Amino acid sequence: MLPAATQSNFSSETLMPIGTIIKVCGMVVLSISITVGNVLILLVFLGSKRFWTPQGYLKASLALADLAVGVVVVPYSVYTEIGIIVLGKDHKELNGTQEGAFEPCYIMGPLFAGCTFVSVTTIFLLSVEMSITVLKPLHKHLLVTKQRTVFLIACSWVLCFVLALMPLFFRQEINIVYNRCSMMCNYASRSSSSWKVMLIFPTFDFSVLGGTFAINLITFTAIRQFCQARTHLTHSTSQKKSCRPSFSDIKAAKTIAVVVLSFIASFVPIAVYVVISILGLECCQFTFCAFWILTSNSCWNVVIYSLRDKKFRHRIKELYTRAVLRRSGCTSGPKVASVGACVSVLKETLHTESS
Repeated sequence: MLPAATQSNFSSETLMPIGTIIKVCGMVVLSISITVGNVLILLVFLGSKRFWTPQGYLKASLALADLAVGVVVVPYSVYTEIGIIVLGKDHKELNGTQEGAFEPCYIMGPLFAGCTFVSVTTIFLLSVEMSITVLKPLHKHLLVTKQRTVFLIACSWVLCFVLALMPLFFRQEINIVYNRCSMMCNYASRSSSSWKVMLIFPTFDFSVLGGTFAINLITFTAIRQFCQARTHLTHSTSQKKSCRPSFSDIKAAKTIAVVVLSFIASFVPIAVYVVISILGLECCQFTFCAFWILTSNSCWNVVIYSLRDKKFRHRIKELYTRAVLRRSGCTSGPKVASVGACVSVLKETLHTESS
């Protein structure tokens, strides 16, 4: 039997890596989900001209920003944590950096912040596009064009990354370090006078979210007015129908509600973290949850704006069926399988999907 003090030390040293390993496994799953989902969005966009619309360009921009988080930011955190667990090295020893030298965090921190800003700004532009579709359906093709959409996307990327890089101009007051609590590269204030710069990020996020909420409120009010107008017309005829918006209106309203609630729920903990860090306080578990809830939005955007789209799901099935036929030899070329074999492959594929 081990002494009680030895047992307590052993259990505390064992439970700490186990908790970290569970977090790292969750980070790996999240990275794979973000990467696969957003790669599918980009494949559908690049492979189908019918998705080359202003809304399609905005969704592709959103997917590209989320993909950067899943391919670069999250894997770097996984790499760092695995190195710390397995090799037992510090973050600076793991990356071979000395005090005052350039660190990868000076890339990862602004990249994560910039991609987050791009996601919020793109959601705002999608809401504007949806509002124009509802309020000005006859003028939509004149107001919303591909050229204007690409220009706005480029401006949003430049603005967001300039904003993300702004703290680097205050390196005497703000530093970017790897935080073991959040398991990410975070901005850290060196002096009490840097709180104004630190508040730029939540101010920008909530300003854009507030504008998005206001636009969506106007859109939803217009949908309700259209619903009441349809009800008034049906009452004047012999047919009496219930006051229900059309399917597209309901879908738009649901998308609006889900997106606004998800982003508000994600940015409120980050705002609280900024205030706590300015006050000099620290709560490790809260910091981890705040940053990784925000990171998970890169995965939820795929579900909200793409997987709920019937055309998108149909295109995914087309790509999957084409891949199955290519593997079975049912493609044009010198070795072409029989038509009966191709039909049987298709039947088997559809039967598997339905079951």
